[in-house]
Amino acid sequence: MSDLHIRPATLADIDAVLRFWRDAAEGTSISDDHEGVARLITRDPEALLLATRDGLLAGSVIAGFDGWRCSVYRLAVHPGHRRQGIATALLEAVEQRFSALGGRRVDAMVLEANERAHHTWAATGYHREDHWRRWVKPLTD
Repeated sequence: MSDLHIRPATLADIDAVLRFWRDAAEGTSISDDHEGVARLITRDPEALLLATRDGLLAGSVIAGFDGWRCSVYRLAVHPGHRRQGIATALLEAVEQRFSALGGRRVDAMVLEANERAHHTWAATGYHREDHWRRWVKPLTD
């Protein structure tokens, strides 16, 4: 794993991240556009973490902290780099970030239909909370 480098994304990474998500991430988000990612990076420059190997984007995760909740979104590993510990390394970086910020518990958004992801989350110590449901309302069309 010594050849894996984890770093915060910059504004210059946005187009590569969006291409990466199209290839590696499950599902889409209303914020999966240049403006949405730029807003994230500008508001919290350390929230979007990228894992690179040999100069290529291998994984990503969003680690958002609002002072109250630690939230994880868009954990994705490129199909050609899966099962090599990249998701685990990204989650360790996320947990270190949250601990340094005073976070107490991590919440992760995981698609119900993404069974492969359920195994990843469980293997890294996370568990499903069935008594909660996510409610959403888009603010734009």
